[in-house]
Amino acid sequence: MERKSAAGSIRNKERSKKKFLDAVGEILKTKGYAALKINDIAATAGVDKKMIYTYFGGMDGLMDEYIRSQDYWSKMTPGDTAPNFDDHGRAFAKELLLAQYDYVHKNKEAQKLLLWRLSEPRKSLKKMTDTQEENGEALFKFVADPFFGERAKEYRAIMSILVSGLYYLNMYASLNGSIFCGIDLNTPEGRDTVKKAISFLVDQTYDNLNTKQE
Repeated sequence: MERKSAAGSIRNKERSKKKFLDAVGEILKTKGYAALKINDIAATAGVDKKMIYTYFGGMDGLMDEYIRSQDYWSKMTPGDTAPNFDDHGRAFAKELLLAQYDYVHKNKEAQKLLLWRLSEPRKSLKKMTDTQEENGEALFKFVADPFFGERAKEYRAIMSILVSGLYYLNMYASLNGSIFCGIDLNTPEGRDTVKKAISFLVDQTYDNLNTKQE
């Protein structure tokens, strides 16, 4: 009986934590980040606000866990997918960028987080940025830097433009309209055109920027 009670307590804790995380997402999507107050989160979750301190250590802990659960790049590490780097990361770079493009397009909460990060400084959002940079740095040092050599910084700059550009296109299509440079970003055809451009740009980078022969 004691073992069953412990298991039930763990399940209840995980359910309650999920309710809080879901409540943060619901408020963020419908009311915006300014409405993320502890009383409103607890009311939306239907769980006593004291449990936010019990499960997360407070609002900062709750926001840290929520952001980790939604941000694409914070969750990506080289060990997650164990890719084959025989091509010096060419295919992996395409895979990551295309997956980011689709992920943010489908995830309205991720879009709101990106807008929030641009709108105000906050410790939890700074942690998201730091985690993204740490994971990206591991990939660059392990894959790109040895291949591109003295032009590795140019490769990083190109990747920064691609990553940020894809963020912007998704948010633009979601919030302000679907047509950008004559491409309807909310149609399968338009999104496929962008995806082909991503692959083209990665290929051009690998074909023309490296200082060594593959």
